[in-house]
Amino acid sequence: MAIRIGDEAPDFTAETTEGSVRFHEWIGDKWAILFSHPKDFTPVCTTELGYMARLKPEFDRRNTKIIGISVDPVGDHQRWVADIKETQGYAVNYPMIGDGDLQVAKLYDMLPANTAGGKRTAVDNATVRSVFVIGPDKKVKAMIVYPMSTGRNFDEVLRLLDSVQLTAKHTVATPVNWQPGQDVIIPTSVSDEDARKKYPQGFKTHKPYLRTVQQPK
Repeated sequence: MAIRIGDEAPDFTAETTEGSVRFHEWIGDKWAILFSHPKDFTPVCTTELGYMARLKPEFDRRNTKIIGISVDPVGDHQRWVADIKETQGYAVNYPMIGDGDLQVAKLYDMLPANTAGGKRTAVDNATVRSVFVIGPDKKVKAMIVYPMSTGRNFDEVLRLLDSVQLTAKHTVATPVNWQPGQDVIIPTSVSDEDARKKYPQGFKTHKPYLRTVQQPK
């Protein structure tokens, strides 16, 4: 079943490098980033896992948990993390889900429901290259999918997270290439009258449908 923005993130129980987790319970009242990998000991994913370890303090600061998943057992993950630390300079400091039976990959529509397990290559699992941003309400807020040959931009994932957290709290939208602290957009669902009440400091009208205002604190 396809997953769309606004859907409840499928719950599951799985073994990870930090023990068994029940996903919704593990998220608790925080935000979460679930990011997937087609196979352990693959080059692009090795660089990604190391960079996510480096960025973890930034996600912590945003009240966000991060968790990886690869279509391999936990034992393989535990051997892989040594390579990641050696080559990337950062030890994996978040759980990695073992998904050897493809349960989670299928739940999140990264592989067809009728996909068989067994010995699989990274190419067999090429579509297991997704990022899911999940809110404290356990709803999917955003998704990004990459091909195997392209390393993900996790700085962009941080920017995306900043945007969805801001827009979840305030009735605003963020423009192209927005960075935290820059002006934001007043949605068309907010009338000029309501906008004047909400933003007594004023806002700028570029077109009737395009109004910008200083980012709310």
